[in-house]
Amino acid sequence: MSSLSNEQKQLLFDYCLGLTSQEAAAEAEALISSNQEAAELHSKLKTSLSLLDSLTPEPCPDELANRTVGRLNNLARSSQLRLEQLLTSEQARPVTTKSRIWWNLGKIAAAAAVILIIAGIFFPPLDLLRQNSRLYQCQMGLGRIYRGIQQYSSEHNSQLPAVATAPGAPWHKVGYQGKENYSATRNMWLLVKGRYAKPADFVCPGRRRKLVIRLDPSQIQNYNDFPTRSYITYSIRIRCSKSTKPHLPSRKVLISDLSPLFENLSEDYNKPFSLELDRTLLTRNSINHKRRGQNILFSDGTVKFIKSRHTDISDDDIFTLQGTTTYHGCETPSCESDTFLAP
Repeated sequence: MSSLSNEQKQLLFDYCLGLTSQEAAAEAEALISSNQEAAELHSKLKTSLSLLDSLTPEPCPDELANRTVGRLNNLARSSQLRLEQLLTSEQARPVTTKSRIWWNLGKIAAAAAVILIIAGIFFPPLDLLRQNSRLYQCQMGLGRIYRGIQQYSSEHNSQLPAVATAPGAPWHKVGYQGKENYSATRNMWLLVKGRYAKPADFVCPGRRRKLVIRLDPSQIQNYNDFPTRSYITYSIRIRCSKSTKPHLPSRKVLISDLSPLFENLSEDYNKPFSLELDRTLLTRNSINHKRRGQNILFSDGTVKFIKSRHTDISDDDIFTLQGTTTYHGCETPSCESDTFLAP
């Protein structure tokens, strides 16, 4: 067994944080499976990083980044204004010597260079840093949800949180508060209602569409489901129509970032729902992380960021049903191997 190089150790560290590309992730997984020292280091890193799951992410980094970007924007606007003033003055200036013209053009080029430096050097790294931070915060939230599922399961005869549904009942009416179980998200609402998880855990940090009202414990008990779609920006595994008891499956996909098929659901529950798959819906990733990919929570507690809609378990598209091109919000998988996450 060869000793790991510094580059290999850095690769494993980045892999544990979910900051590797798809190619680098594959390289890390191959290293872990073939090298005992790498496997031990990976296990220790995961154990150490799991301690961070109990921490609540603070908004300070985003605020600091916003202030920094704001200042850079002001500098860019100031430079752009200076550039426009120089161009205006040059247009109004009478023809002069060549040396004077070249000197003024040099000032214009210098002002333009400032704008290019700010836009090309500062903005992309800051944006990427913010995206990676939110991606990791999302993974931490999914980890907390999994621990809630485990606790619920241990107190309910090893069963997953699930509500009784009639055959053919819709699962797309997120936020519907009637007595009928017409939303797949009601399963996860049981975790909130039983205080196994917090409402904030179900909102991906990369998909904060608008400010949601915080719910106190007394308010939570008055709801049968998440108040609106804004309170849950993840998609849940729809159980197989032949499934009987909702036990925790072995190495299955449980939750993912919001499905690209159902990201624009209407809150008008009386409006008939119909969706026809097209090339765009068949290829794009979740909107939660700017279409870069999606975090996936597996039934063994693993959380993994994938850049495609196929996991390492199978080639099945996790967001679609096999052989189904039109959806009315009540479809279910015909077998356990057909993973379907909705809404």
